[in-house]
Amino acid sequence: MDLLEYQVKEWFGKIGIPVLPSQRIDHPTDLKRLKIRYPIVLKSQVQAGEREKAGGVRVVETTIDAIATAQNIFNLPIWGQLPEVLLAESKYDAQEEFYLAVVLDTALCRPVLLGCTEANIDWETAGEKIQHVVVEQEFSPFYARRLALKMGLQGALMQTVSDIVEKLYQLFVQKDLDLVEIHPLGVNSAGQVMALNGKVRVNKQAINRHPEIADMAAKMVGLLHGNQKNNGLLSRWDGIEMQGKICIIGNGKGSVLTTLDEVVNAHGHPGKCVNLRHTFMSDTTQTTFSDRLISSLTNLVNDQNTQVILVNFLGTIPQVDQLPEIISQFLHSDRSQITSGVSAANGNKSQQPLNLPWLILRLAGSEFNHVREELAARKTPDQLLIVVENLDEAVKEAVRLAKTPVLKKR
Repeated sequence: MDLLEYQVKEWFGKIGIPVLPSQRIDHPTDLKRLKIRYPIVLKSQVQAGEREKAGGVRVVETTIDAIATAQNIFNLPIWGQLPEVLLAESKYDAQEEFYLAVVLDTALCRPVLLGCTEANIDWETAGEKIQHVVVEQEFSPFYARRLALKMGLQGALMQTVSDIVEKLYQLFVQKDLDLVEIHPLGVNSAGQVMALNGKVRVNKQAINRHPEIADMAAKMVGLLHGNQKNNGLLSRWDGIEMQGKICIIGNGKGSVLTTLDEVVNAHGHPGKCVNLRHTFMSDTTQTTFSDRLISSLTNLVNDQNTQVILVNFLGTIPQVDQLPEIISQFLHSDRSQITSGVSAANGNKSQQPLNLPWLILRLAGSEFNHVREELAARKTPDQLLIVVENLDEAVKEAVRLAKTPVLKKR
């Protein structure tokens, strides 16, 4: 679970990491009661990346400009997400920018301290520039100082950065985190440092061990899409729920959010979105990718809002050879066994079988060549299956079919 920036900075401030004066903005008119001086930076609070490139981070000089800009940002979707909250923050002139992080290395089963004197990191060549220190035993300030020295820092700046690394580690342990990073840590002309942006990823299995974090998770579900509903797929933090007819399944966060964004841009209405990459939080035993695909298809088809299921698999997936059989079995499901979950919940004895939704598979990559060929050779009932390689084509079909009356699917 990733926190929003304003939540991250609240945690930073409490543990003693320097952050800029800031104020949460729930509505553009809140800027009339701003307690920090202009110029300020307005930041969209969404979990999507590249906010600045998308126009979600803007510098403003006056209250009038701030209100107008805030109205624009509140209505600006970034990777399919509309912000419910903005962060207003003092502007900071950084002469240097560093990268600092503490991450759990699952291979080593140990925390690792990361640092780099460049904030704009090319992650393909990051290994050449990022310094790291493995915390092999009980943590001590020695590890933080060692990282600062490996970064080439000296004097007061070395001590300041090592102090911040030590506090990052304290936060990492206290909150059961998988990752905490400052990106960037700004250094001004006077040598003062400031955490200009940050990221926190909470271990999913640890959420319920921390009442504060569990409460944040429940509220964040509503903040993501203005919907406080917290059921099945969404409560497990394996996806996003909206109220449209086009449900989305992807093999990674990027796959899901890209598809969601494309559907919105095509004037479609997304429904539930599911990421199959990792084991669901509710799983009591280890599950495979195929297990999660089967359970997700079953959950989505039992939702009365689902009219189209759009699957976007990009690159590679585990158990790819099982995909044709899973899809075939799903399309040949006994419809009499599929009933509305709403009717069941209401105790309605006269439940009506639901139609299977349209299933659109976007399979991109040479690994799926034999899958496409095998699916093309199989006969599917009512021509409910569409297999394409181009995402734009898949989205166009999904939006078109979502507007088709349900009766035409029979």
